[in-house]
Amino acid sequence: MKRSLLAAALLVLTGCAALNTPLNHPLGQGENLSLISAEAAARDGEIWVGLAFSGGGMRASAFAHGMLEELRAATATAADPDGILSDVRLVTGVSGGSVTAANFALHGPQSLDRYREIYLTQNAEKYMANSPVNPLVIARGLSGGANGRKTFGRFLDETLFDGATFGDLRKRSNVITWINATDLANQTTFLFTPETFDALCSDLSDYPISDAVAASAAFPLVFSPIVLKSHHGTCNYTEPDWLISARHNPEANSAMRAHAAALESYTDPEKVKYVKLLDGGITDNFGTTGLVIERARARTAYAPMSAQQAVRMKRLLFLVADAGVEKHYKWSDKLRGPGGPQLAMSIARSSMGSASRTGYDAMRLELDNWQRDLVEYRCGLPAGQVRKLRGSLRGWNCRDVKFFVGQVSFDGLEPEMKTRLDEIPTRLRLKTQEVDLTIEAGRISTRQNPELNGFLRSVQGNIFAGVTPANGKPPRRITPLKN
Repeated sequence: MKRSLLAAALLVLTGCAALNTPLNHPLGQGENLSLISAEAAARDGEIWVGLAFSGGGMRASAFAHGMLEELRAATATAADPDGILSDVRLVTGVSGGSVTAANFALHGPQSLDRYREIYLTQNAEKYMANSPVNPLVIARGLSGGANGRKTFGRFLDETLFDGATFGDLRKRSNVITWINATDLANQTTFLFTPETFDALCSDLSDYPISDAVAASAAFPLVFSPIVLKSHHGTCNYTEPDWLISARHNPEANSAMRAHAAALESYTDPEKVKYVKLLDGGITDNFGTTGLVIERARARTAYAPMSAQQAVRMKRLLFLVADAGVEKHYKWSDKLRGPGGPQLAMSIARSSMGSASRTGYDAMRLELDNWQRDLVEYRCGLPAGQVRKLRGSLRGWNCRDVKFFVGQVSFDGLEPEMKTRLDEIPTRLRLKTQEVDLTIEAGRISTRQNPELNGFLRSVQGNIFAGVTPANGKPPRRITPLKN
């Protein structure tokens, strides 16, 4: 009798998973977010910086923050106290890294001074049900997710975003911002971009940033999927040319084909009525897939840059913050295990690690091709077009373009520090000393990064030798960091 009652109770509890109703509205006649980005980008100068922040809970948020702090400290001057953070034109984030990415894009470099106090050292699990011994929490997790958007998403709005939408982001910032989640049905990275929402006949401009970040950080079982509705038939959606090409082009890369297939499915009511989104780290824990897709489908040699950026730019820096994955060796010295939730977590982390390594390698290759394409494009422009895009022909060298691409990680840190970092849990609440250790690790790892130091040496010797950037600020004298 007791077993029957227990079984009945569990059946009731399994219907108690948190449910996230869709917040995305049908596409209206609102502003074109892509056009706003392009117009803002036209004011850029000779440096183009892109940053990718990995997943890893609060550890990832703190590590990315440490990177930003060090980049600013290493390059700040009296004329420009934000240093090369003023030149950031793309940020992409996953899970915990998406919090730092969205905060930086929305509030700018000045937000760094308060980020630790108002977010990193706070309890972002404040509203979450996360007790590992509570039967209701366990049942809700097993039935689809113990927590909904009103837990972590609510905390994000209270501390950082205050209900801001992607429309607000475009009005305040000229930084291209990609928040990465995972589309469970299509098994692909889901990018919160106008193009993706167009396929859903939905309006990204009024979608809350906190909901996108909550989707990016929705670790399986802990959170229920964030749900979007496909508003079939409510807009005159036209497939982009690149999607049609991907369908018939046998040479299209696999990431591009998968992304194209996902967009196609959003327009098919027989396949998709609702899009279910979980942690972006499941498919790409570095958030670099978007750049690979952007370049693979590009109809120009310079996308996602503007034509003005492509001609004015001389040096590109793209850094990936890798906050690592919490490592467990306790069951590695035993014959049994792992089992249960530990096994599920191990499988998820293994998938994330493998996908991230593959994605990073693909991104490096794509950036090499991008640099080659940019040189070819620049050298093929007539003088009149160069003058129009650049302002003048003074100092013009079509081949003077160099990319610096690197990964900032725990590698290279002192063994004792690295061991302590590897033991920091992937949670949304950490001890203050764990937060500070991770921030310091981010700063040290950035300071030691060879690609960053090569970039700084190149910038000092090639760009600021009497040349005034297009933004009108005095030249910065940048000193390479010492290991």
